[in-house]
This record gives sequence, structure tokens and C-alpha cells, in this order.
Amino acid sequence: MARHWVLAAVLASVMAATACNAQPEVEVTTTTEAAATPQAAPLTAGGAPKTLSVEAGDDGLMSAASVVRVDWVAEDGAKMFGTAGGDPAMNGLYSYIAFFGSPADGWAVFRLGDFLDYTVLSSSAGRVDLDLHESTLNEATAEIGSRHRKVIVSWTVPAEGETPTSITVTPAS
Repeated sequence: MARHWVLAAVLASVMAATACNAQPEVEVTTTTEAAATPQAAPLTAGGAPKTLSVEAGDDGLMSAASVVRVDWVAEDGAKMFGTAGGDPAMNGLYSYIAFFGSPADGWAVFRLGDFLDYTVLSSSAGRVDLDLHESTLNEATAEIGSRHRKVIVSWTVPAEGETPTSITVTPAS
């Protein structure tokens, strides 16, 4: 109970300190209040259950299950995506840009690197600007740090049904 009073006091002081600024109203709920929130009634079975088995032997599905992020970028159907992998303390988001050619040809995929995260700053046909957040390692001290760097990813916009054959990644400020 004392924790709730401390939380209320902190919230009140933050609200008072920011009263001069137009701030959205913040609603704080306690664990008890959250538990009292009504939930939808559980569904009732309306037929015989169907048992499914694990999809085995399809490496494509294993890769697809690793995707943890997708961002559609540019006007020409490009998408950024990231897969989970590696050591999450030292980057771990394998980041790619991909272009769909046709059902027969599939996707052209380019690996941009291994980052903690990326932010799409802007995009247009043939270009996407990114802010990359990545881990750094000081080999002398073995300390992990972090940095942001910006890059411009660009490509020649291909004809419909084709994909770029190469992309460029240029450091930016």
C-alpha cells in the first residue's frame, strides 16, 4: 500500500512540474485495478477439434519464424526486416532490405548488418535513410558501449517485376 502512495506522490510531482506544458493525461492503474478490468468471455467450442503437427523439414519456415520486425519502405515495394540471432547483449538484430520481383523470382535480399535496432528516418523510391543503433566493444577493457550512426541506403529503381542487383550504403550526418 505504501508503494501506491509513493507512486501517487511521484506522479503528482511530475504532473505539477510539467503543468506549463500541454501534456496528454496519464492514467495510472494499480495491479488490483488492472485485474478488475473486464475481459471478454471465453469462447465455447462449436465443433470437433483438429490436431496440428509441427511443420518439419522446411528451413524457410524456420527462417520466417526468426523475423521479429518488418518495415515497408520506399514507394517501390522495398521492405526492411530484422531477424533475431546472435548475442542480444552485443547487437543481435540481423537487418536486411528486400525487394520482391515476381512470384517466379521471389525476393532479392541484401544484408545491411547486425545492430541493436534501426529507425527508418525517411524513405522514397530508390532510397531509405536509417539511424542505426549498435553495440561497440572496447577490446582493451572488454566493455560494451553503444553508438548511433546514420546511413543512406540507395538503389536504382528497377523496371516492374525486376529487383535491384546491388545497393549502396553511404555514411550520413
